[in-house]
Amino acid sequence: MRALSVVPRKAGTASLDEVEEPPLSDGPVLVETLAVGVCGTDMEILSGGYGWAPAGKERLIIGHESLGRVLEAPSGCGLSPGDLVVGIVRRPDPVPCAACDAGEWDFCSNGRYTERGIKERDGYCSERYRILPEYAVKVDSSLGSLGVLLEPASVVAKAWEQIEHIGQRATWSPRRAVVTGAGPIGLLAAMMGVQKGLEVHVVDRVTSGPKPDLVTELGAHYSSGGIEDVGGSIDVVLECTGVGQLVFDAMGHVAPGAVVCLTGVSSGGRMLNVDAGALNTAMVLENEAVVGSVNANRRHYESGAQALANASSAWLEKVVSRRVPLDRWQEAVERHADDVKVVIEPTGESL
Repeated sequence: MRALSVVPRKAGTASLDEVEEPPLSDGPVLVETLAVGVCGTDMEILSGGYGWAPAGKERLIIGHESLGRVLEAPSGCGLSPGDLVVGIVRRPDPVPCAACDAGEWDFCSNGRYTERGIKERDGYCSERYRILPEYAVKVDSSLGSLGVLLEPASVVAKAWEQIEHIGQRATWSPRRAVVTGAGPIGLLAAMMGVQKGLEVHVVDRVTSGPKPDLVTELGAHYSSGGIEDVGGSIDVVLECTGVGQLVFDAMGHVAPGAVVCLTGVSSGGRMLNVDAGALNTAMVLENEAVVGSVNANRRHYESGAQALANASSAWLEKVVSRRVPLDRWQEAVERHADDVKVVIEPTGESL
């Protein structure tokens, strides 16, 4: 079968090659890969900036945003041939730590977790893969190929869970939320915020292309200015860019008791001038909370699947802006002005 792989930490090593069929040791469920989403993490791995190969191997099969169709599954496992599934990315560490032992591997405390397509475990960008049933999440058949959005939706579902959990520390009735960044994560965050009945504002720097219209179609508000331009009382900020200045801007423009959730990862090396004392004073005196959120466990995948099932399929179709066959994978990593979510399709099959 064919798979897209790379030598981690070495730029220019990505290639589409014939590889062996997935080993039975990966799990009894055999899945045909229908779609693999491309995100910033994949771009970083392809550029040589990130990633770890499985033990004893030089190359890593990439791809962690997946959608597949079950070909084989043992009876009684909850999956049947023909089911659409998404593979969970992270696996618990072998010790395991207390969090991994409780199924909260997204909170792994010793760093010995593995991640398919990222860290020490082959990913999903191959024509077939095997998986343990507990790491395969069934997708509503009505979603079809849009199920490939589940992995990023799971990240957002976890972020909203963290926000709501922290908000419950006091009497809290959030009304307005700001999402920074109108990429796939930001758009899905806004979608879930609207589903929760909040007044949602999305801040991004682009002024044209599909993103402003996608936000408007949700019933949310789009701004190409800064978070300060939103005005009014902001109860929730979901920061989805990792841009350092936006992180601090978010902390400085929220209501008392607000929750700021950071999902974007910042690159180092850029210095900012911040009035740390004033920021600290405001956060303390106004009971503000800032939390980081990354990855997701099975509960968040299931929550994300429900959110996608409740969304407009016509809107989700616009989020998936391009589909590229596996043998033309290079086109998937080229930047287009109107890109939102680009997807590689190993089988070329449309659902």
